[in-house]
Amino acid sequence: MDHNHGGDSGMAECKISMLWNWYTIDACFLSSSWHITTHGAFAATCIGVMLMVVVLEGLRRLGKEYDEHIQRDFQARMSLIVNNGGQQQACPAAPESGVAPQIVTFRASPLQQFVRSLIHAATFGLAYLVMLLAMYYNGYIIICILLGALLGKFLCDWMTRTVVIGGGPDPVGTNKGVNNGAAGIEEPTVCCG
Repeated sequence: MDHNHGGDSGMAECKISMLWNWYTIDACFLSSSWHITTHGAFAATCIGVMLMVVVLEGLRRLGKEYDEHIQRDFQARMSLIVNNGGQQQACPAAPESGVAPQIVTFRASPLQQFVRSLIHAATFGLAYLVMLLAMYYNGYIIICILLGALLGKFLCDWMTRTVVIGGGPDPVGTNKGVNNGAAGIEEPTVCCG
């Protein structure tokens, strides 16, 4: 059975293995057209895989930031309504002042939900491409995926938190609206969570 491309008997076949390997020249990824024929092409593949994972981490961050943005926007609108005396108009059965706070349910608009869905689909699709690349069990590619994850987390998900120090009997940081807890690794893979 001849696996040569284009009928050229001098062209080598793709080296594909479902076992751990260190193939460089003649390695193929995702399709026969992604056939590595030079060391430079393999280096470009490694750099491209790292950048792909950095972009994946950036998309994850973008999704979180967009969700926080639309939530902050809603909170600002609700604060404006309450501060302008519109509380009674917004919630006619509102209890008198000094009673438990009211709870308002927020639902994203169709446009906001569409943007959220687009970001999720791009993140999900890119995560599956990275997973497919890892399934070639090429040691160099797996190392590049891990380095891309390290670089992506470092560049795209720098942790910042607001901590209130002093100002009352709240030593454990239970102030409303303040996020004191570090989330840690929330989502190591999109496809498995």
